Amino acid sequence: MNYLRGFIPWIALAVVSTFGWQWGALAGLVLGGAMLVRARKAGMAADALILEGSTVAFFTALTIWAFARPDSGLKDYIGALALSWLAVTAWTTLAVGRPFTTGVARRQAPPEVWDTYVFKRINVVITRAWSTAFTLSAAAMVVVISGGLGMVAALAVQFAGFVLPALFTAWYPGWARSRLTPAAHRA
Repeated sequence: MNYLRGFIPWIALAVVSTFGWQWGALAGLVLGGAMLVRARKAGMAADALILEGSTVAFFTALTIWAFARPDSGLKDYIGALALSWLAVTAWTTLAVGRPFTTGVARRQAPPEVWDTYVFKRINVVITRAWSTAFTLSAAAMVVVISGGLGMVAALAVQFAGFVLPALFTAWYPGWARSRLTPAAHRA
């Protein structure tokens, strides 16, 4: 569940925004910035911090906008906007051949597996799962907001958009390794 740690600023946005979208944006910026600084101080390479960098960029712009235009209609769609940003970030990392999950996975896997087909394939599949979840959740948020379905429905969609791919992320590597390793093919 280390993947969820990277989404703490986004989860904070969803929760704290119930008290005002400016405060949700600021909470996300502070948490995202703190996580990025902490990771860099721990010696993590910038290319392993794609999600963190994207998070800080999003929350910087959102915080400026939220405090400059607190009555903006954008506030009603903040959940959809946040999930859309995450979807674009995730799909872009796939398009350029650098799945964002790779940086997280390298923190947990030994260096000798980083260049293997199995490691790379697992990260492509997991990043696709996150990308799809973000995309579907963003669309669902637009429906929830446009349909006036309320805060509980919005929080449920956002929760599902993070928890379902996190559960998949926890399950899939073991399953994939058992099917993709050479020993599995010889049996």
